[in-house]
Amino acid sequence: MKIFKLVSILLLLSLFACDYFDDSQSEEGKKIITNQQIRESHSYANIEEVFTKHLHLDMEVDFDNNSIYAVARHTMINKGSDTAVFDIKGLEIQKVTLGEKDHEINTNFVIGMEDSILGAPLSVKIDKNSTLINIYYKTTEGSEALDWLKPEMTKGKKFPYLYTQGQAILTRTWIPSQDRPSNRITYSADVKVPEGMIALMSAKNPTKKSKDGLYHFEMNQPIPVYLIALAVGNLEYRKIGKNCGVYSEPEMIRQVAWEFKDLRKMIVAAEGIYGKYQWEQYDVIVLPYSFPFGGMENPRLTFANPTLLAGDRSLISVIAHELAHSWSGNLVTNATWDDFWLNEGFTVYFENRIMQSLYGKDIADILALIEFQELKAEVKEISDGDHPEDTYLKLSLDGRNPDDGMTSVAYVKGAFFLKTLEEKVGREKFDVFVKGYFKKFQFQTLTTEIFEKYLEDNLLKPNKIKFNTKAWLYGKGIPKNCIKIVSPRFVAMQKMADNFNAGKDIFKIKVKKRRRKIDLKRDMYVTQEWLAFIRRLPRNISIDKLKLLDKKLDFKGWGNAEIATEWYILGVEAGYEDIRPNMEKFLKKVGRRKFLLPIYKTLANRPTDLKWAKDVYAESRANYHAVSQNTIDEILKFNLKPAKV
Repeated sequence: MKIFKLVSILLLLSLFACDYFDDSQSEEGKKIITNQQIRESHSYANIEEVFTKHLHLDMEVDFDNNSIYAVARHTMINKGSDTAVFDIKGLEIQKVTLGEKDHEINTNFVIGMEDSILGAPLSVKIDKNSTLINIYYKTTEGSEALDWLKPEMTKGKKFPYLYTQGQAILTRTWIPSQDRPSNRITYSADVKVPEGMIALMSAKNPTKKSKDGLYHFEMNQPIPVYLIALAVGNLEYRKIGKNCGVYSEPEMIRQVAWEFKDLRKMIVAAEGIYGKYQWEQYDVIVLPYSFPFGGMENPRLTFANPTLLAGDRSLISVIAHELAHSWSGNLVTNATWDDFWLNEGFTVYFENRIMQSLYGKDIADILALIEFQELKAEVKEISDGDHPEDTYLKLSLDGRNPDDGMTSVAYVKGAFFLKTLEEKVGREKFDVFVKGYFKKFQFQTLTTEIFEKYLEDNLLKPNKIKFNTKAWLYGKGIPKNCIKIVSPRFVAMQKMADNFNAGKDIFKIKVKKRRRKIDLKRDMYVTQEWLAFIRRLPRNISIDKLKLLDKKLDFKGWGNAEIATEWYILGVEAGYEDIRPNMEKFLKKVGRRKFLLPIYKTLANRPTDLKWAKDVYAESRANYHAVSQNTIDEILKFNLKPAKV
């Protein structure tokens, strides 16, 4: 886009040294980071000259008008600049003042040209001594981070609901901010909501409703602004154990508490591997179905999708993943979205270690193999597409939405890079390295290049190990030395699928130490084993065989969203139209992008399926968050604008 190119030239391609540090950071660590030039292409903010140290929000949540009326009070570190630049998108800026509350003076501001991805720069006139900037604003229909839900879209059907989703660059759509992950800030907030509702944030939270609808929040550890989060609804809290618990609508709190009963065990397991949990409290809130992700690692308050409530705790690995982010991503953060793998690769690796600690190597290996299958498929798809370079761990997303980098490459290739390193040096040495990494860079940000140097200096050189680091970080695809994981249980499920496809009866299982066979039941195997089974079946499998599986195991009616998604994809590819009623209900209910994208992509491959998909999407779209809407609009070439938020 012409606008984007102009902005890139004039504003975005600056090089800066990040010099906002936690006081505990060593001088050596500071030198490493300040000497590293960081290129940022997804923000207008001039944090090399003036940057937010603390943000206070005064907010009123108005469900009648689906708007937040707010003041963002920025306490800045000013190096002598006469202009402070913030990122905004979809906001109505009413006025900007300088100075302390109740002693403010108006100042001039200019809103630059709008870019469809980045939004616009908000340039505020200050003087070289200005440190307090107050931005008065309201959100609009264009505030994509916000999902306003009517009561009928909630479990209880009585109260409306609001939640935010800021990653990667959507915080600027509900808070005027310097929306760069490299600038960590503390924040506080005073929030007014309707009586009878509770407000929660990624901060110290209440566990009971206030009588007047007023709530105060404090986040005293510095975080990147994409981790500022808000949820408002009719919510109840249930304590799970020491320093952890769950929130949800009252109608589902019992189910949520049961599903996530191992929260405390997970925290203990994680601390046993990589050190003390540094955020005091770890709670999970289960949001409505429109939430676009399985989970979001907002500090102190993980946002979770209700699709995790499988009824058998089989999808708890998502919570292990979000907990692991308390170290990788939240404690140590990617400096730019080109370095996204530093957040997610470490997290997937750590998640697998937590699962192994709690549930054993068999389960952890099956989880890893399922993810590796997804990685191989996505690497092939990306390699055949317009940006084969997206299979690098170090990305180059200039001129593109950073969401384009949220693929299994960052998550799973990153994790297998670390798994391969671990195999090379041994777990004991690798754990010492990772624990030291989290300690050295805690509450800070870094680039892939900084990590590469740290890896070389602190793991590879001391142990005299040669490793193809650059091939992993800056090379396409999956390197040949990638660790190979073998799982007998995984192989057994694939063999069962082969036997079924060959016409053998798999529905009677011979039980060891018994003289009889028993009927095959779904609960005999974990979710990931059934995923391996379904994925092994040929894409041109006969309709009769699919009907037989549904008769015996009822995959199409299973409430497990992971299984349902795989089954629907296979059914669409095989032309099994019996799944359509169940698939339609699923698509109208679930807003999680992980499930929606592969189903809609598969439906888009044939004209008759595409027409059906567009009809269903037209009815379902309002139930999805803008993050999901924007992607599916492109897949289906759906032209309804603007996106609902």
